[in-house]
Amino acid sequence: MTEPHLHSPLPRGIDAEAAARLAAPFALLSDPSRLRIVYALVEAGPMCVSDIAATAGTGESATSHQLAKLRAAGVVRSERRGREIWYQLADAHIRLLLDVAAEHYLGENAAETR
Repeated sequence: MTEPHLHSPLPRGIDAEAAARLAAPFALLSDPSRLRIVYALVEAGPMCVSDIAATAGTGESATSHQLAKLRAAGVVRSERRGREIWYQLADAHIRLLLDVAAEHYLGENAAETR
């Protein structure tokens, strides 16, 4: 198995605070509903809650609840457009994490599985 090319090596050892900071995005994305919501925003760009819910296959209330968590964590940002609030990905690094994870865990069919 070939090692993936990393832009910078991992630090030797990791203290508790750094480990908690590093684990936070993985914990946030470990919820399948939140993961589908983030994927919807990655693929389609900015959307309102009803469109995100339809794309992600989640209810509007649950989508709003999960978007609040994602916004609090800085993963998405929101913008009011008339009566609607539109959301978009705020952290491009999340997409990189998802791309690497999909390639590794979903293999060759990663693009088709999204």
